[in-house]
Amino acid sequence: MKPVDPRLLRYATASRGFLAVTAAIVLAQTGVVVGFAWSLTHALVGAIEGRPLGELWGEVGVAASLVLLRGLLMAASERVSARGAAAASLQLRGAIVSAVGRLGPGWLARRNTASLSLTAGHGLEALDAYFGRYLPQLVATAITMPVLISAIALADPLSGLTVALTIPLIPLFMVLIGLATRGVQQRQYRTLGRLAARFADTVEGLGTLKAFGRQHRAADSIETITRDYKRETMTVLRVSFLSGFALEFLASISVAIIAVTIGFRLLAGDLSLLVGLFVLLLAPEAYLPLRQVGVQFHAASEGVAATEEIFDALDAAQVAPTPDAADSAPGSTLELHEVKVDREGVALPRVSLSVGPGEVVLVTGPSGVGKSSLIAAVLGYAAHDGEIRVDGVAVPHARSSVAWAGQRPGLVSGTVAENVALGSDADADAIAAALAGAGAAGIDLATVLGAGGSGLSGGEAQRVGVARALYRARVVGAPVLVLDEPSSALDAAAEAHLWATLRREADRGRGVLLVSHRLSARAIADRVLELSPSREGSEIVAPEGLQAAIFDPSRSRAGAGVRS
Repeated sequence: MKPVDPRLLRYATASRGFLAVTAAIVLAQTGVVVGFAWSLTHALVGAIEGRPLGELWGEVGVAASLVLLRGLLMAASERVSARGAAAASLQLRGAIVSAVGRLGPGWLARRNTASLSLTAGHGLEALDAYFGRYLPQLVATAITMPVLISAIALADPLSGLTVALTIPLIPLFMVLIGLATRGVQQRQYRTLGRLAARFADTVEGLGTLKAFGRQHRAADSIETITRDYKRETMTVLRVSFLSGFALEFLASISVAIIAVTIGFRLLAGDLSLLVGLFVLLLAPEAYLPLRQVGVQFHAASEGVAATEEIFDALDAAQVAPTPDAADSAPGSTLELHEVKVDREGVALPRVSLSVGPGEVVLVTGPSGVGKSSLIAAVLGYAAHDGEIRVDGVAVPHARSSVAWAGQRPGLVSGTVAENVALGSDADADAIAAALAGAGAAGIDLATVLGAGGSGLSGGEAQRVGVARALYRARVVGAPVLVLDEPSSALDAAAEAHLWATLRREADRGRGVLLVSHRLSARAIADRVLELSPSREGSEIVAPEGLQAAIFDPSRSRAGAGVRS
């Protein structure tokens, strides 16, 4: 584990300002320490030499004032550190949210979301100790130690040499202890991540586990991981206490060496009492910053160990192309060029298509042929080869340029109106119009839905999902509608109403990319992309052996009599 990870300072730029202020406060504190030691030494030596009390009051007053000033500076340092830590942690949270949004669901699907949530929550909270205590203490060490060692060397070169020779022992042991701490901290955090993931999986599948009578086994598994986490935590505490003892012991031995040498030299008359007391007062202060670095290192190590996954996301987002490379506008064209979805164990076709303004492009074919996978690639949910373009500009996904509704409505707890306007400003009239367009005008906007949209039938939930896509297209201005089997739970009348709505949307200049098994969808399609497996089953090709391609239904037998 590095003393300072440069990525923390790079991504948390808010920490730079507070570190500069901290450096100024530390410099002032160092001057106060030297001034206090000098004034107190003069007062003590004067009292020993029998100087009048009236002559000593001035030096005692200076020493007392410096003690008060040091307390105020310490309070100011704590306040600045706390504010800086809060700002840095908030900035990192914002950065990881932006990075996940930029990388998209395809990247997120390959990660353990429970572990990532744990890191973004508990892990970043643990970073408060890193920004608020460890980094300021590191700054204090870099400033205070050279100044105090120089002051000691100027007063007594031999004592300065002794400090310079003994002080490297502490960093050496800190490195050795840090290597041991890193290992146990990483094991502890990995165990915590396993516990979070197992708990999330168990809760998600609790109904299935209960149905098969395996809930007790799942509970035993969680209990086992909990015991592992307890054991790892105790190991971390044991290493922390032992390392703290080692650092304190080394610092105490070093100060003792200086004190013994000063004592012998005072007895021999080789050193004045004024210089000896001054050095003895400064020697513990010279070792203190380094000892405190070790203490704060252990306090901050959990947060630093938790950030590897966050840094992976932030680093990946730095090199990822920007999804919004082409600002979508009404009339935009969505193009897929030789797009092939990477789905493990299944050969999917390379697809090229174009959805322009005012067009309805229908994608059809048997189940498992890759229609929904194609939509997932457009939305950034699936890894793929080839290019996705918006107005001729290649983008990693076109999610910012489309309004979509999937096979699952994806409804959440809340009112119907809140579900339709999800992610956008609510406009009651526009929500009602979107519901009417989806054939759900009879659903009350104020109806409260439970988890997963409970409270509606399958057909009603699907229509609310379509209404959400219509609302986004109309209110936000998404130029392309992408719908995946939007009528699978609808009857013939509701389906006809939906097809009429989609045709009107296209006639108003919006592009529509529609996935559907229904033959009735051909009636509104301008072009059809038909996917079917080859006879060998090794790859998927379009009819008559051609690779998946768009054809005009008005010039095909399947499209005879279909609107073109």
